[in-house]
Amino acid sequence: MGRIFETRKATMFKRWDRMAKAFTRVGKEINIAVKAGGPHPENNPQLRRVLQNARAVNMPKDKVEAAIQKAMGVGSEDYEIIYYEAYAPHGIALIVETATDNPTRTVANVRLHLKKGGGNLGTSGSVMFNFERLGVFHLDPEAVEDRDELELEMIDHGLTEMGMGSNDEGEKVLVLHCEFNDFGQLQSGLEAFGIEPKSSTDEYVPNDVIDLPDEQVEEVMGLIERLEGDDDVQRVFHNLA
Repeated sequence: MGRIFETRKATMFKRWDRMAKAFTRVGKEINIAVKAGGPHPENNPQLRRVLQNARAVNMPKDKVEAAIQKAMGVGSEDYEIIYYEAYAPHGIALIVETATDNPTRTVANVRLHLKKGGGNLGTSGSVMFNFERLGVFHLDPEAVEDRDELELEMIDHGLTEMGMGSNDEGEKVLVLHCEFNDFGQLQSGLEAFGIEPKSSTDEYVPNDVIDLPDEQVEEVMGLIERLEGDDDVQRVFHNLA
């Protein structure tokens, strides 16, 4: 009984850690969106997208409202999105997305995480060329009555690929891809079609992936988890198969 309890407790703590990290990430995204386009989602497509993502991670409404009000306040943090290109062990390429109000602190922390995890910081352009930036939309499959019709309609709005997948919570979702430059166009197309995505974002998708043995995969994932645990790190993209 004790062992089962400890296992359940560890699972709960991991889930709470993920939720706290997700809320921090979305809170920064709200800050950036509000400062860029104002606090009203009907007039701010970027904020509208972020609020979808807040719902996707079950961020409470009061926390969302508090983040919006905080972003509007005098003296609130000004976050800057900075990407770092790096290598994990065994030649795995990484793109580390950060949102920071102190780039000096952030690059030092990223460099330290990489060193402790057996990786190293790359130069500008050393990794990015192997990735393509795409727009990614997750839809509730039950909200789409005719997928063929949706696909035909959205092709005119920049859709490049559509298929079933799963989100971070393991839920089945309908995944739509587009070129990043067509992100706003596809978002508008879905709204005109009467569909609100469960979430939408951009992702760096590798052109080529690398297969590694299980023990080497564990090394790479250990470094990625270390990076993702940093408060300034939003997301980490990689080319691990």
